[in-house]
Amino acid sequence: MELTVGQLAARSGVAVSALHFYEARGLIRSRRTAGNQRRFSRDTLRRIAFIRVSQRVGIPLKTIQEALAELPDERTPTREDWARLSATWQSELDDRIKQLQRLRDGLTDCIGCGCLSLDRCALANPDDVAAARGPGSRLMIPPREPALCAGAACSDTGDKTSRA
Repeated sequence: MELTVGQLAARSGVAVSALHFYEARGLIRSRRTAGNQRRFSRDTLRRIAFIRVSQRVGIPLKTIQEALAELPDERTPTREDWARLSATWQSELDDRIKQLQRLRDGLTDCIGCGCLSLDRCALANPDDVAAARGPGSRLMIPPREPALCAGAACSDTGDKTSRA
């Protein structure tokens, strides 16, 4: 039995627009009826579940697309496929966990001081040195030198009111 795009959306919990996006990116496939309506095989549900779980753990859609393209004959991922693919993503996930831990610690220690100005904060970014590292949130990207503000170092630096 095949599913319409509406049935697939209802069963998977994914919006129709997202299913169209997945199809346009080659993550899922449909066949067209004589009336040009999409019809999806039932195993597309498992493929969508694989995509959503992968996204939920932070895997970029391009990486998911590359992983699914490695499967023979466009087949749905099996438990063994998931184990193999997730093992290859382990170091990337470990890096993301470390980055999130730095973000968590930085929010607690540095933003907690009350200045709320990362471009002028005397502890997190003295003299706006982070700007030299390039655009974006450089304070959360692993530094090449010792951390600018790490845990107890933020709270041991004297008068917190003079940092703004």
